[in-house]
Amino acid sequence: MREIVADQNLIAACGLYCGACGSYLRGRCPGCRANERAKWCSVRSCCLQHGYKSCADCVEFSNVKDCKKYNNWIARAFGLIFRSNRAACIALIREQGYPVFAAEMAAKKRQSLPR
Repeated sequence: MREIVADQNLIAACGLYCGACGSYLRGRCPGCRANERAKWCSVRSCCLQHGYKSCADCVEFSNVKDCKKYNNWIARAFGLIFRSNRAACIALIREQGYPVFAAEMAAKKRQSLPR
């Protein structure tokens, strides 16, 4: 099993921290950025299309909740079930940067900030 480390390359397009994900840690998933099979994710596709690391780099929406690709019913249900706050993750990345976010999530051993 992998160890949780601070690596900004493990920040998903939506703001989740793949470095603390069980699937990533068990070696079943390479993480959002490296997962070529994740073509179903419209957020990841949008970020790749625009050359963004994550939605934190988006200049079209100052609040990710205004983006229909980011804030759809599936994402809201996912956040409710897993009590994750991806929008808060994006806000933290915008405020403090990718390295600080990765370090904080690794230290907390969390995939997302809680709701």
